Amino acid sequence: MTGGTLVGIPIPVRSGWLGPSCLAIGALVWLAACRTERRPPAFDELTREFVFTTLAMSPVTATGAGYHVHGGVRLDELLDDYSEAGLERQRLWYRAFDQRLRHEVDFGALSAEQQADLEIMRTEIGLKLLELDAIRNYRRNPTLYVELIGTALFDPFVRDYAPKAERFRHLIARLRRVPALLEQARANLSTAPEVWNRVARRENEGNIALIDRTLRQAAPPELRTAFDEAAGPALAALKAFNEWLARDLSGRPAEWRLGADWYRRKFHLALGTASTPEAILADAEAALEAVRAKMLELALALDRLASQPPAGDRERLNEIVSRTLDRIAARHATPQTYFAEARRDLEEATRFVRQTRLVSLAGVKNLELIETPEFMRGIYAVGGFNPAPPLEPHLGAYYWLTPIPPDWPPERLESKLREYNFYGLKLLTLHEAMPGHYVQFEYANRIQPQPRRLLRSLYGNGPYIEGWAVYATEAMLDAGFLNAGPELRLTFLKQQLRMIANAILDIRLHTLGMSEREALDLMMHDTFQEREEALAKLQRAQLSSCQLPTYFVGWRDWHRVRDLCRRRQGAAFDLAEFHRAALERGAVPMPVLARLLTAEAAPSSEPGGRPSK
Repeated sequence: MTGGTLVGIPIPVRSGWLGPSCLAIGALVWLAACRTERRPPAFDELTREFVFTTLAMSPVTATGAGYHVHGGVRLDELLDDYSEAGLERQRLWYRAFDQRLRHEVDFGALSAEQQADLEIMRTEIGLKLLELDAIRNYRRNPTLYVELIGTALFDPFVRDYAPKAERFRHLIARLRRVPALLEQARANLSTAPEVWNRVARRENEGNIALIDRTLRQAAPPELRTAFDEAAGPALAALKAFNEWLARDLSGRPAEWRLGADWYRRKFHLALGTASTPEAILADAEAALEAVRAKMLELALALDRLASQPPAGDRERLNEIVSRTLDRIAARHATPQTYFAEARRDLEEATRFVRQTRLVSLAGVKNLELIETPEFMRGIYAVGGFNPAPPLEPHLGAYYWLTPIPPDWPPERLESKLREYNFYGLKLLTLHEAMPGHYVQFEYANRIQPQPRRLLRSLYGNGPYIEGWAVYATEAMLDAGFLNAGPELRLTFLKQQLRMIANAILDIRLHTLGMSEREALDLMMHDTFQEREEALAKLQRAQLSSCQLPTYFVGWRDWHRVRDLCRRRQGAAFDLAEFHRAALERGAVPMPVLARLLTAEAAPSSEPGGRPSK
């Protein structure tokens, strides 16, 4: 799983770190320095300044990236600053840096790789300023603060970047800062959609359990007193925050839909495409019908008693396909064997990739399958991927699999297990781990120079990232994984429908007023999803925006880029070599990937462009 966090602590400048006691003076000095005449720095120096300054503005993100000290300050002991002053410092810095990129950089004089870096930086600036100036989720979304706290404590606990006692000292320092962060949250949150409020309370219970059980039990004996002293006020603040969310903020509901204007602006930046939401929606709805037709062909081949339905008879098509999928879904794990089967699937997929050489796995061996942290299960109801820190890739990566709660009623339990049945669980593992996100980020963590690696790992293009995972799963089937049996292929096409529905849901829910009933009908009726899966996806669509379309847009564009390279190279085209070359670039926007792989010149003096045909 991958995503961004709004950031904010005191702005660092090149002369060193400005501590809290001199923030106002430091900000004025920094602004004055921006106005002085100076020789423009080399572009690679600007890239370095951007990645390390933005990391320093988000200590929690910095820890996850493997960046621990900035200007003599230990970032692992800090939390992000969401005070009004801290947020304003961010606005000033991003605006000023954007101006520097516009005035100090000659786009046409840059190499193709530098042009890609510039596009990523300007996109990230655009997203940050859109959030800070317009969308302002920090005023409406309590999950932002809850997940920030969970990540701030979880990463030092599981990442062995230092001896355990030292990491727990960092945890203790962060625990001491939790009450102040929650005060900032209360000051900022003026309203909240009820679904965001509800999920925040549930995830916050995960934070409380993390501190009160997991971390308390793991604390080194010599630090238990210090841990208890810090944990007490932090736990009290977290519990009081949940009470405040339920009692106070829940009485100030807000609309969770982003709205057409903001959605369009965010869509262009987040997806790195010139296509409009309307165009993507039309493509997705056409693709939905095409995949449904393919599923009918497979279902008819598997069910010899079924007959071809009349053209346009959607109900009969649904009946035939659903009956076949039901038989396939009956083969599934139990709650007790769920993780063991996923671990077996991971080993099986790794052997197949090595045997077929679909993509080189040299040095790839630092992946661990673990339970999704409780504080992240609102958005990761099924599973996800947490890559190794780009600055410390030896620390390992995590394939998150969300366990099935033991108190679920039988019908809900069965719904989840049927959705992630024998084949569905395998496909999830291909997507999240092998050869999907895990392999992708292992390649990304080899990129040189270091600032480019950080830039493309932290702020990489969503369609590139999610599109690869979908494309690579399909490539496994095309290469003969499990003999490409019809049951596996039909299950994959069902997941393709889900991917396509992701784009339709996101665009229609946020811009066209799609109702919850219409959303559930699309998922459960037209794309054959189990009710449990559909409810979880609806919640995800309500919690996020412009992320769900990345799967469809990225899958489509990975095929376009591959086909473009095949046409250019003719008989010399080699699929494994294409995968290597594309993955070694890191998560650049897909139109940029096409330029890099075909050695085409940039089309204009400004970043951007249309996906290759």
